[in-house]
Amino acid sequence: MTEQTDPKDRKPDPETENQDEPTNHKKVRPAGAENMEHPPKEWDEVDEELDESFPASDPPANY
Repeated sequence: MTEQTDPKDRKPDPETENQDEPTNHKKVRPAGAENMEHPPKEWDEVDEELDESFPASDPPANY
């Protein structure tokens, strides 16, 4: 018979820790050209509204 340990007393195993979390996802950046890694040279109000609505499927309200 093996000895049972209290789960709170166990040390985390780096091999299995956070297995449920995806490892290939990217964080969503805030909207706006100033938050882009490579911002476009030209950026207008429509570009801003489209960027703010992404990834939603609805177009901007004034479309």
